[in-house]
Amino acid sequence: MTITSKEINAAFSAEVTAQPGGEHLNRCYSCGACSGACPVSQAIPDFDPRRMIHMIRMGLKERLLTSDLLWYCSSCQNCVFVCPQDVRFAEIVGALRKLALEQGLVSEQDLVDKGKTARVERDECVSCLTCVRVCPWRIPVIDQGGKAYIDPKECRACGICPTECPAAAIQLNESADERLIAACGTGR
Repeated sequence: MTITSKEINAAFSAEVTAQPGGEHLNRCYSCGACSGACPVSQAIPDFDPRRMIHMIRMGLKERLLTSDLLWYCSSCQNCVFVCPQDVRFAEIVGALRKLALEQGLVSEQDLVDKGKTARVERDECVSCLTCVRVCPWRIPVIDQGGKAYIDPKECRACGICPTECPAAAIQLNESADERLIAACGTGR
């Protein structure tokens, strides 16, 4: 992977630490505990929390914020529990995702297409509130029009609401990471 001087944004690290969730970035001393505890990195070797922090520090803003790597994180918090410096990598990923969306490096439609957010087919929604009740993160809401709405910036693409929706009004595309994990085989 060749890095050109055009790719380096010296202010990127400061931009991340200024975001809610990114303020603990500079505590990291690259011990690798996060990478060792990450279940996603076990299945998808390209996803490496320590490497992503290194990319922030190197100023590889566009390369990181346009990468699918940001969307592989499941926010399981395993990295948070093992970090001796309380870096909170999962929160840093949240800050990076927010920056990518705010700066137009990824769109809400990209998230839908990549299977990283569920979407409600408004014409199919019967406003039964099932999605509101079953979401452990309380992301689906009933909007002013009386239909379910899922904020693409908040959705974790867990698949619970599409599975539970009795009207089949909530869709979630298969994500690239699901295909990668399936390609690894589980021996079952």
